[in-house]
Amino acid sequence: MRAPLLAAALLHACSAGTPTSTRPSSCTFINSRALDLLKFSEGFVPLPAPDQVGAPTAGYGHQCRSPGCGEIAAWLPLTRQSAHQLLLRDIVPFARALAADISADVLLNDNQWGALVSWAYNVGSTGARESALVHRLNRGEDPQAVIAAELPAWDHVGQGQRLLGLTVRRAAEATLFNRPSALIAHPYCQAAR
Repeated sequence: MRAPLLAAALLHACSAGTPTSTRPSSCTFINSRALDLLKFSEGFVPLPAPDQVGAPTAGYGHQCRSPGCGEIAAWLPLTRQSAHQLLLRDIVPFARALAADISADVLLNDNQWGALVSWAYNVGSTGARESALVHRLNRGEDPQAVIAAELPAWDHVGQGQRLLGLTVRRAAEATLFNRPSALIAHPYCQAAR
């Protein structure tokens, strides 16, 4: 199946969350559509194992910080439920970093925010901060045009090897980004959980 079709099928299967109250800062969480996309893209691993670049991970992309993922040893082997809880915790620093890197002048709905947090979780906070994508958003360029031009380029690992899984993920993130929503997630959090 071609990447855009798979991305559209994945997003069609994702459900919406329940609205929360307005908060005076960017969201440190993402809506259920973005969570489902992220979980599908990362895949579930109950015990620490090397990812596609050899880094030990567990759950839904949790990067182990110590041998054997000692920081989560009490949770091992992970269940899908415990991996979900770990993912919710792991997303927070990426969302905070992204909120700090994207100008408060950039208005993003909850789908756009979720797509960007999924991307930052995958490429890392430094990669996101230093990207042309974030710089172009901050210059006030049209967000849909920026995503169309910049997001697909992030489907390589290591020495420039293109991975189909990343191509599919970027297409799904772009599709989610372009999905309308009245809920604002950046700079003021009105997003659905």
